[in-house]
Amino acid sequence: MKGNGGFKPAPTTTDPSGGYPTPGTQYSHYVPGETRWAMAVDLARCIGCGACTVACYAENNIPVVGPTEYKRGRDLSWLRIERYFGVGRENEEAYGDDATDDVRFLPMPCQHCNNAPCEPVCPVYAAYHTPDGLNGQVYNRCVGTRYCANNCPYKVRYFNWYNYAEPGGEWESWPDPLNMLLNPDVTVREKGVMEKCTFCVQRIRGAQNRARLEDRNVQDGDITPSCAQACPSEAIVFGDLRDPSSRVAALARDPRGYHVLADLNTQPAITYLAKVVHGAVVEG
Repeated sequence: MKGNGGFKPAPTTTDPSGGYPTPGTQYSHYVPGETRWAMAVDLARCIGCGACTVACYAENNIPVVGPTEYKRGRDLSWLRIERYFGVGRENEEAYGDDATDDVRFLPMPCQHCNNAPCEPVCPVYAAYHTPDGLNGQVYNRCVGTRYCANNCPYKVRYFNWYNYAEPGGEWESWPDPLNMLLNPDVTVREKGVMEKCTFCVQRIRGAQNRARLEDRNVQDGDITPSCAQACPSEAIVFGDLRDPSSRVAALARDPRGYHVLADLNTQPAITYLAKVVHGAVVEG
């Protein structure tokens, strides 16, 4: 795989729930039969309220950078809500008087790609692949080259420009007593490192530890990321893609399912279910 530049095209099944990792793409630490964590997002249910984004901030100790830094492209939101106006591809359509008649919302966290472009470009191996299919990030190994962010087609990797965790510092985001809001299960990142969505790995490991202590396997529904927990319309479903009886595997096989930028062969773990438009005419 690496001998071909890391991105040798490989034939894949049309079933998003099958074949992880795809034969010929096992270039990282895969374990045969291991869990493959994945997510399904039903765009027909998503109302764009942003509750998932707020929950992600609270769960993962993400600082609020403010409007000035945001305008400079220095946001740190691990999960953004993309909005699309109209059904066409012309920019003018979004500026029409009737543009808001058809608005599509699309939550965009890290896709946890099976063939992740961010991993092979990291010179210090801070971006790596876990045996259960997550794109991990080692903060104390990262040297901030930002190669991973440059190579990510989804633009879901973010760089810490300032030390938001420094007590009494200029950019302190959690002055006393707000520091009591920090989640003790999640590392508070320092200046100069990349960060991104982790599928709430702290919740995954916590559920696995509880299951091990109870001498049982992790059951479908034991793990709920903060975004899925906060979603009022239950548009986000998380689980093991290799478990054919899981909800996420069933949704991944839904005819409405698709992957964002699937042509790039990144093999993302998130399946989006296309929004149902009443009265739409299907051609062909």
